[in-house]
Amino acid sequence: MGKMFYLVSAYIILWAVLFGYVLSILKKQKMLSRELDNLKKQVSQKQN
Repeated sequence: MGKMFYLVSAYIILWAVLFGYVLSILKKQKMLSRELDNLKKQVSQKQN
């Protein structure tokens, strides 16, 4: 196996890790957005 195999393998691994990281960030952002909406509802209910 030549050096090119290792280079391509490294790029594939790098992109897979990056893709997983971005997906986890998006999942956390969605969860935080829902939590913020719930808190806004609670605050508005207490003000009324």
